[in-house]
Amino acid sequence: MEALRNNLQKPKVAAYCRVSTDKNDQLMSLKAQQEFFQEYAQRNGFELVQLYTDEGISGTKLKNRKQFNRMMEDARRGLFEQVYVKDVSRLARNVVDFLQSIRQLKALGIDCKFVTANMSSNDGELTLTILAAVAQEESANLSKRVKFGKKKNAEHGRVPNLVFGYDKTPGEYFDLAVNEREAEVIRRIFNLYTQGGFGANKIAQLLNQDGIQTKRGCRWSQNAICRILQNHLYTGVVVNCKERVEDFLTGKRVRTSPEERFVAEKPDLQIVSDEQFELAQQLLGKRIDTFKADKVRQSNKFPLSTLIRCEDCGRSFRRVCHKRQYGDYIKWACSTRNSEGKDACGNHTIVDEEELLEAIRKYLADQVSSPEKLLERTEAELRKKYRPDREEEGEEALLLQLSNLKKAKAKQTQMFEADIITLEELKERTLQLNQSISRCEAQLALLRDGQGVLNGLEQMVKKYCSSIRDVLSAEMVDNAMLKKVIDKITVSNDGTIRVHLKLFSQLELD
Repeated sequence: MEALRNNLQKPKVAAYCRVSTDKNDQLMSLKAQQEFFQEYAQRNGFELVQLYTDEGISGTKLKNRKQFNRMMEDARRGLFEQVYVKDVSRLARNVVDFLQSIRQLKALGIDCKFVTANMSSNDGELTLTILAAVAQEESANLSKRVKFGKKKNAEHGRVPNLVFGYDKTPGEYFDLAVNEREAEVIRRIFNLYTQGGFGANKIAQLLNQDGIQTKRGCRWSQNAICRILQNHLYTGVVVNCKERVEDFLTGKRVRTSPEERFVAEKPDLQIVSDEQFELAQQLLGKRIDTFKADKVRQSNKFPLSTLIRCEDCGRSFRRVCHKRQYGDYIKWACSTRNSEGKDACGNHTIVDEEELLEAIRKYLADQVSSPEKLLERTEAELRKKYRPDREEEGEEALLLQLSNLKKAKAKQTQMFEADIITLEELKERTLQLNQSISRCEAQLALLRDGQGVLNGLEQMVKKYCSSIRDVLSAEMVDNAMLKKVIDKITVSNDGTIRVHLKLFSQLELD
């Protein structure tokens, strides 16, 4: 009994470890940190409920540290009473992030202890801020050293470590050797694009069909083909420093001016001619300009554009037109399967455009043939959408739930006003709360004045039926008209087509 009592009295703690790269020596350091905290907890009589570890992650930015963010979420859930970190730089190398983190933990009643410095967040912020500033300055100096090293390597004509068409020369940092088998693929890509009239997406499909893989053993994509078509290395020209890190804390990268770049001529690496490369750039430029000019038009160019969705992968269906002697045959197919093959999406359903439009007309005509039935269905959808989670839940329970939700939102607002969380974090945390508050208020409105709310639906249904009649009376139905009455059309693998009415998707209570 005494042993059980002692175990129950053990403080529940968590530990956080981090290394900035995934190299072997750093991973060994991570393992050492993990072993240290396990032994430390055992020696001091703690219950180590969770060990959070981020590997290969920079300490200057919190958003990419998944385990750190998970630890903060668990802290809000009250899973532990204290957090142990080996030293200040392991928690963060950004002073602002460091202070926000320990303040968030303190607001939750959780003390953050730094073992090496023998300090905790309860000892005051001044010394900890100084230590965090030193860690940030170390990161700044490291960033400068890395930039200097990259600049020196660029001046000597640094080449990529991994690029399709070449192999790294063993023992030589600035040398590549042409891989003839891959070089043939590069020539094929340029020939298909500049002479065959194929687009980047179609070229990727052809390579995938032939079982050709990228340098990393992956499937080809449209972006991968475009990167190859734009890479000057295939003309025997190495261009370094195309981008630079503008701020080491945010990691934001910006394009450099031509004067800042380092260009090295390496004729032995040339795979395609200068003329063919330049032609590819011209074609790329024209197609990009055409895409930008046509982007908005394409989204509503045809009656069913962006309306049909695949139930398997969630992507839109693509319009495919087959030219025939007695007229064009127009069908719609899953864009994922159409562009990437059956392995990417198993939905093989083909939708005939003419048949679907006719079916839509009949379906809409059926809806307006009996407005009373549509109103009944709308009322049922409204009750289904806003009914309480439990049938017995009444006004008192909803009021209590609404009060708790508003208190939780107020607490998050107070944390923002105290500079414990940022505006972005406040928006992220209150998004779900706002949705729950709106739903709860809608449930109350339906409960208190159910008949009054339902009476307002009649006018909504009348207006909706008027829009449907506009579609039915039009000689040519366009995309804008259909989107007024249809939210989406989903197509399943077994050929089932479901039309989702706009009326139900917009059903809200003010």
